[in-house]
Amino acid sequence: MKALEGIKILDFTHVQSGPTCTQLLAWFGADVIKVERPGVGDATRKQLVDVPGADSLYFTMLNHNKRSITINTKSEVGKEILTRLVKECDVLVENFAPSALDRMGFGWEEIQKINPRMIMASVKGFGPGKYEDCKVYENVAQCAGGSASTTGFPDDVPLVTGAQIGDSGTGLHLALGICVALIQRTTTGKGQRVLAPMQDGVLNLCRVKLRDQQRLERGPLKEYSQYGRGEAFGIATPRAGNDSGGGQPGRILKCKGWETDPNSYTYFITQAAVWKSVCEVIGKPEWKDDPDFATPEARLPRLDLIFSTIEEWTKSKTKFEVMDICNPLNIPVGPILSMKELAEDESLRATGTIVEVDHPERGQYTTVGCPIKLSDSQVEVVRSPLLGEHTKEILTTVLGYQGPELDMVIRSGAVGEVH
Repeated sequence: MKALEGIKILDFTHVQSGPTCTQLLAWFGADVIKVERPGVGDATRKQLVDVPGADSLYFTMLNHNKRSITINTKSEVGKEILTRLVKECDVLVENFAPSALDRMGFGWEEIQKINPRMIMASVKGFGPGKYEDCKVYENVAQCAGGSASTTGFPDDVPLVTGAQIGDSGTGLHLALGICVALIQRTTTGKGQRVLAPMQDGVLNLCRVKLRDQQRLERGPLKEYSQYGRGEAFGIATPRAGNDSGGGQPGRILKCKGWETDPNSYTYFITQAAVWKSVCEVIGKPEWKDDPDFATPEARLPRLDLIFSTIEEWTKSKTKFEVMDICNPLNIPVGPILSMKELAEDESLRATGTIVEVDHPERGQYTTVGCPIKLSDSQVEVVRSPLLGEHTKEILTTVLGYQGPELDMVIRSGAVGEVH
């Protein structure tokens, strides 16, 4: 039995933030019923298409383990089907534009009347306030949530991250909120609303930068490289380049082959506890007892010299040789791994974090499996559904439509093409 087996999710999500959430719930056993428009479906089905006639990787990699039903929610029969689904399901998840569900006639008040146990979970760009009606996308969320202003180098423009912390990050936050609401429902018997604004999710992931904002009000941030360079701080947490955010100085350094390989780099942290080992490894044993280098405080103004010296050593080694040498000494280092290297990583494949999936239209593709492992709820990644693939199955097994009633629903055009 899987962790969420028996839980039915009515999935009104599209693009990335909502589908990330519902896919995670599906991986843990929830029956996720993805509601899509007949003939159209989730917009990402046809975005960034690489195999003509097949759903895009954008869609397939975010909608595993789900069933798809197409419903024309503007028709009376379609509204009846949706009402019955609301009665049958435990959770409704949506990331529509503000007020879209209200216009469909299925706002929170109406949902409560139909099913008082229903949990209604929403991703929005902003929480309640002056911006709550604004549309938000990934990079907008990163900018509005504090990530972009603190990413990049001090003398250059703000940067967004390659990690989708606005969309996928918020989807992960929403999944947790849903699970908590399901647990609370076992005590109260009632559903509730779960809201995950993208701005809030990004800010939560930037909490160390909010920490530094408050520290900055009491003096310079000494672990930042600009302190060592004697550069003045402004009134807000600055962009810190590749400095470590944990208080232990760290930087990305070149490794052997960096001239031709853009990923021949390692992250190297000069952790105080292993400083003497660092000195031995890089051929600077005299630094162990030198008052200019022996203590963390003394090293802060000299970080540029220290890391340039360490880099001369790392440039003579591959990024994996650096790991092999430093890890036994507990020196924190890590290679910069490319997407190609990650896709081919044997350990990630062995644990199911990287998996191969077969699709009837596009063939085999590589995707990310479930990043969370439970000892008693094993995850099997099942391909994403074709548009409306499970319409008839859901009508019969979930809603109980049979015989002439089923035929009437199909003929009405309320559910699009039936497979």
